[in-house]
Amino acid sequence: MTTPAVSFVAKSGTGKTTLLEKVVAELKRREYKVGTVKHGAHHFDIDHPGKDSFRMAAAGADTVLITSKDKLALIRKHRVEPPLKELIEAHFTDMDIVLVEGFKQNDLPKVEVHRQDRRSTMLCRGEKYDSSLVAVASDEPLPIDVPVLDLNDPGQVADFIVKTFLSKMPRQVRARQ
Repeated sequence: MTTPAVSFVAKSGTGKTTLLEKVVAELKRREYKVGTVKHGAHHFDIDHPGKDSFRMAAAGADTVLITSKDKLALIRKHRVEPPLKELIEAHFTDMDIVLVEGFKQNDLPKVEVHRQDRRSTMLCRGEKYDSSLVAVASDEPLPIDVPVLDLNDPGQVADFIVKTFLSKMPRQVRARQ
């Protein structure tokens, strides 16, 4: 069984991270096991000069795993960005849901984040029609062919995710704890 995933997309500065942060907290309050993936459009480092793991990577290690009693981090070099679905299948099989930030070009179901004060063309219903759009989280009513959720009500967005992606699937939380 593949872990369900939904991608939150919008133009930069629209509030994707803020909304996702609140939706994750709401789903956790409901005892779902939630994973997230953030698309880093630019080069990034999660390690720091001087740390042992940084030194191992700098020495040429292709994969570095940092672990402790309560978490782990994996740093793996690659030449080509792996497909999103492969990453989800490899790293999130024990989650109930994966919430993805970004990856505008993927074919996962999408929730587009829309703000009235950033009223530029929508990504999924603008110049291009993206059939993977399942809802819009907005701070204004919109005449659109998918449900419009209240951007300022993360509980409503979480309700939509549960109803749409989780209501018919057994929780993986109980089986893997």
